[in-house]
Amino acid sequence: MATVLWIIAAILVISGIFAIIRKQLLWGIVLIVVGLLVGPGGVSIFHP
Repeated sequence: MATVLWIIAAILVISGIFAIIRKQLLWGIVLIVVGLLVGPGGVSIFHP
């Protein structure tokens, strides 16, 4: 399960970076924050 969360978090953060590069700043920030929240190394929303 932790590996799946890491993969999802990495995809979200990378998508956020690409969104910022494409001048979609707000959407990029949202994706990066969600990616950090989902990742098992951060404050995971699945493990209170």
